[in-house]
Amino acid sequence: LDELANQLQRNCPHGVGRGGEFALNRRQLADVVRQGARWALAQGYATKTDLERTEEGGCIAGADPTKISDRAYERAQDQLGTLGSGNHFIEVDVVDEIFDETAADRMGLFPGQIVAQIHCGSRGFGHQVCTDYVARFQRVVHQYGIELPDRELVCAPLSSPEGQDYLAAMKGAANFAFANRQLLTHLIRRSFEDALAGKVDDFSVYQIYDIAHNMAKIEEHEVDGRRVRVCVHRKGATRAFGPGSPVLPDIYRDIGQPVLVPGSMGTASWVLVGTEGSMAQSFGSTCHGAGRTMSRSRAKKEVRGNELRRELEAQGIHVRAGSLSGLAEEAPRAYKDVDRVIEIVHGAGIARKVARIVPVAVVKG
Repeated sequence: LDELANQLQRNCPHGVGRGGEFALNRRQLADVVRQGARWALAQGYATKTDLERTEEGGCIAGADPTKISDRAYERAQDQLGTLGSGNHFIEVDVVDEIFDETAADRMGLFPGQIVAQIHCGSRGFGHQVCTDYVARFQRVVHQYGIELPDRELVCAPLSSPEGQDYLAAMKGAANFAFANRQLLTHLIRRSFEDALAGKVDDFSVYQIYDIAHNMAKIEEHEVDGRRVRVCVHRKGATRAFGPGSPVLPDIYRDIGQPVLVPGSMGTASWVLVGTEGSMAQSFGSTCHGAGRTMSRSRAKKEVRGNELRRELEAQGIHVRAGSLSGLAEEAPRAYKDVDRVIEIVHGAGIARKVARIVPVAVVKG
């Protein structure tokens, strides 16, 4: 595990401003914006099965490269295949307990199995898209008669030119994120091969699912007995479609969509599936993570990164971090009890427990 952690640290660029090995020009980045993970497949960095087990096949239709600023493209030039910082991570886990054998078997999960998680998104590219459109919305918000209690809550009508342009740019950022996670998956496969060469004869790394969070999507849902077209904004939430949904791949259609809920570096994470309850109660959505109990600034004041590293290592968790201050920001005590959160989600019927996994190695930005 120590060697695997070393290889992940070596192969997967992480930390503020870190670039990677996949430097692209403007034309290539526009292709990524339009194609998402399909671009990674065409370049040999993904498999068809990977894309089948990705939301929207890894490509959200309607992305428009022309709605994204030059500055966003500048920031994106070397950021594909990189982890970034903040709460983004690559984690190696062990399956601790199975709660739904049918669903777990469909995903290929069993007790004692080694699995890996990736949590990251569109890096500075998506951040710049947000920055650009917040500024644009602030220039026009009063034209639409919208009064704001806080400037940070700026918005625009969905049907407005500004709203439509933002949706097209946001879809492009989501596609960039799909491609980014797919390239990181490629680098994780390389890391396993490097670490296990000559030690393990027969192993493979296959994708269970890739799902987005913190974005808005136009979907059809039942409201008051009628099918209606709505905009579902999942902030701090993720999609959790139930059994029978036509957008799910055949392998998961009868069990529901896999849902990945990370806890923190020193606690469990969970694999769930979407339910009929999530479709009826929460527009096919559930929580994306445990949720914070303290701000990052407070965590840095209360936690020493080097002490936290020693605590995690004492628990048998191999830690590789871009900075000790960044490590302190994501201390386990800064998060809610993920097991309790999952009990509530499961009890409410908006997702169903499949497997609990526990960390053995983590790479943080």
